[in-house]
Amino acid sequence: MRDEVDWDKAARASLLLKAVSCWRENSDSWFAHAYERLPETVRVNPLSGDQEWLEEWLESLGCKPIEWFNGVGSGWTMPFPRGKAEGEVKSALAALHETGRLTRQEAVSMLPVLALDPKPGEYILDLCASPGSKTSQIAEHLNDSGVVVANEIVRGRVNLLVSNMQRHRSRSNIIVNHDARHFPKVPEFGYDRILVDAPCTGTGTTRKNPDVWSRWKPSGGRSMQRLQIDILSRATKLIKTGGRIVYSTCSLDPIENEAVVAEILRSDPSLKLISAHDLIPKLSGSEGMTQWHVLSDDCSIIQDEKAGDSFSSPPEKEIIDSLPLCMRVWNDESNGGGFFLAVIEKDSSAEPEVNPQVKRELTDEEAPVDNGDVPKPISSDTRTILEEQLGQLPKDLWTRGKKVLWSTPEAYEIWSSERSRRGGRTRIPGGRWRPLKVAYLGLEAIHLRRGEFERVVGSSAKKFADIIDKGRTEVSPKVIDSLLSGDEPEPSQVSQNLISARGNFLLVDESDETTIPVWIGGRVSLMMRKAEVRVLRLMRGVKVNQEE
Repeated sequence: MRDEVDWDKAARASLLLKAVSCWRENSDSWFAHAYERLPETVRVNPLSGDQEWLEEWLESLGCKPIEWFNGVGSGWTMPFPRGKAEGEVKSALAALHETGRLTRQEAVSMLPVLALDPKPGEYILDLCASPGSKTSQIAEHLNDSGVVVANEIVRGRVNLLVSNMQRHRSRSNIIVNHDARHFPKVPEFGYDRILVDAPCTGTGTTRKNPDVWSRWKPSGGRSMQRLQIDILSRATKLIKTGGRIVYSTCSLDPIENEAVVAEILRSDPSLKLISAHDLIPKLSGSEGMTQWHVLSDDCSIIQDEKAGDSFSSPPEKEIIDSLPLCMRVWNDESNGGGFFLAVIEKDSSAEPEVNPQVKRELTDEEAPVDNGDVPKPISSDTRTILEEQLGQLPKDLWTRGKKVLWSTPEAYEIWSSERSRRGGRTRIPGGRWRPLKVAYLGLEAIHLRRGEFERVVGSSAKKFADIIDKGRTEVSPKVIDSLLSGDEPEPSQVSQNLISARGNFLLVDESDETTIPVWIGGRVSLMMRKAEVRVLRLMRGVKVNQEE
């Protein structure tokens, strides 16, 4: 581990400190807040149903609400540094995170979704989504109504994104694997809101990534800029007229921030900036920069004629006048990390793009077929099998291998909608994902075994129990607590309804609707992950049997 004194020396001798002194006044104030370890911050998931209890628990630890947080759920600052929880608190936080009730997330990282302000029922695109903290925050705003298409270019990080969204237990996500610069225009009617949390040099992250002090050079931002422009440019082609794009980075470099926004504004007169400050009014952020120097790798100034148009300060008065609507969050303003936000809207009166004349319409037989492992709408045969076990089922069920997934009507709308290829000259019928490369969607709800019902997955048990009318029974709080403590009673001791039952069943607390999945054989035993059991014990004050 790096010695504290060496870290301080590296920071004071860094090119980044020299650059910040070119970007703002009073760089000493910034520096004083730019290298201490960040506090632990978390976001409470309102979809879990446990928000009130969880917020009371956080308050009991001495946690403080993040004052500027104005989204659904809540954001909290813990009374200890990031990653430094101890003992029972550490174990409880890990379990609460694993069960999706809270998400560990840097405070400034919550800002883009607050500015995006998604609404239930909308179509949202998160173009650079992994690891998924912002995607899950979008899903909380959607409240299981609408859809957020979460994109990640690296296949290995797609798996991380899937894991985090399953942990979160929301139904509104579709996980896809594309280069954001070439994201397909599906659905053709476009997205209501798009988040571009762009890859960047991370100069605002020195409090959690101290290596930035020694690694960063001014040329890093210039090397990233073309990628950032191309991704944001693609977003402008996918947004609906009247729609909103939020562009964000964890960089302090204007080359990656205001210069990117200026390049996009000059490329399309239908785009305009709106005030990020008005959307998050309680946060003390600075206005976007209108003038900056392009720096060489020794932090000397490169003259404008040698710098390149996309790097230099904009000459256009209209762009200069609008850039202050962007928000810069310096470390000394947030007592956290550094961040940048720009909120772009497409004029609702803008003319929609006109596709070239369609020259060919493919039939179902001619159209490209999805790969075998993508989610598909549940077949009527599988639905009938499940209805025999569970009775009434929710709509919007899909299958992927042995898993039944629960999604939203908007996901089906994307799957079923027509789309184009070859620049709009060829029409493809709906009833497929392609050209979208879909890895996963929705919430894992049921496991199948050889095509037959095996069990309801614990993470969806509560939501499923509210709909099904078979395979569930209400029991007393005492029964729930007994099972959570480690008891394995006989079925008749749990409920007379279970005397002849076998296999998977859902038990619902008649007093507060806490739902636990169990397996019934000679005895009744829990079918829950350890983290979920730990959280329910904590919530209900259940002690563990010594014999467990």
